[in-house]
Amino acid sequence: MEESSTNKLKQERKKRARIARIKKTVMSIIGIWLILSMGICTCLFVKVHALEEKLDYLLDNFTVSGQLEEESKQTIPHAEESAYFDLEGVAEEDLSEEDYYVAQAVNQKENLAGPEDTHKVYLTFDDGPSSNTVQILDILKEYDVKATFFVIGQESEEAKALYKRIVDEGHTLAMHSYSHKYNALYSSLESFKEDFSRIQNYLYEVTGQECLFYRFPGGSSNHVSKTDMTQFIYYLNEQGITYFDWNVSSGDATSQAYTPKELVENVMTDVVKYKTSIVLMHDAQAKVSTVKALGTMIEALQNMGAEILPIDENTTVVQHIAAVSVDQQ
Repeated sequence: MEESSTNKLKQERKKRARIARIKKTVMSIIGIWLILSMGICTCLFVKVHALEEKLDYLLDNFTVSGQLEEESKQTIPHAEESAYFDLEGVAEEDLSEEDYYVAQAVNQKENLAGPEDTHKVYLTFDDGPSSNTVQILDILKEYDVKATFFVIGQESEEAKALYKRIVDEGHTLAMHSYSHKYNALYSSLESFKEDFSRIQNYLYEVTGQECLFYRFPGGSSNHVSKTDMTQFIYYLNEQGITYFDWNVSSGDATSQAYTPKELVENVMTDVVKYKTSIVLMHDAQAKVSTVKALGTMIEALQNMGAEILPIDENTTVVQHIAAVSVDQQ
């Protein structure tokens, strides 16, 4: 009897041990599943957030892509067409002494190049910084060329380092709004003022340099803004800020996928027309073709004897809507 009782007790203990092991295994599996699920959910959340930011950026840019394509065509005109605002519409006697402190846009006819004229070319990059900005800066350094970067607001350490590098390497750091969100930026004058102050103050905090040049997202002649653009122009005039549009476009702003060779051809076809060419390009994350085109473009410009310069206070101003005309309103 005792032996039988002992065997039953051993069997019961073994059964309990098996049940305990099974429970432990099930709990371990559940724990691992929960940890994996949480990890997957976290990764998905991060990816969804990143995709939302990219979608916002794409929506902003696709909203104006068709318009920018048309404006790019308009700013690469035939000789008899107006590439940008014609100052002949503003009589000199109507300008007071104070008005001459506002940058005056060049007359398109006066900017047409003759056979003996030197071509001054200003390479400008919008929408950065990004990893493409790093490569662009490397290429510019290789060719010992200075350019102008119309940047937006980004607060990562990588972006801060690039703002500083642009300044340290002798390029011009300029403003292209903080948010680059057309609907918010152009919703009202107050919204524009807030965005402008934010990008100007932020760049000063990061680099110690006061930025004095601005480019409107979509250009001063864009048709996206629900607010009259002259309100924003007048405000920049009051702040002593000179804004630049462009008279040569590489084509990389549009939705059409140009090859690097085509981007170079787009630029070279038009810089020969002007004494001063403000070339529109972009260094956002998606603009890989621009990076690939840059070296060839610089070599072609140098071979034609062009001076490649960064925008400064002596640069001939190209504006689709002249600041002086708005200042008189």
